[in-house]
Amino acid sequence: MAYALFYHDQRIGAVASTELDAWRRALRSGLITDIPVADERGGQVLPRGLHVEQVSEDVSSPGQNESL
Repeated sequence: MAYALFYHDQRIGAVASTELDAWRRALRSGLITDIPVADERGGQVLPRGLHVEQVSEDVSSPGQNESL
């Protein structure tokens, strides 16, 4: 399985081998300021529209954002 960071429906990060690795790449690239955790009310603490989802490993690169 592979994972990537998305903003709404657009992939903005390179493919990572795990969901945690995708979040780590986003953190290192400055797209987020912390790995997401649930807040006291159970919601994620993330910019709206940002999420990681599973992708097929043969997905083409996201272009200039490939290093993210």
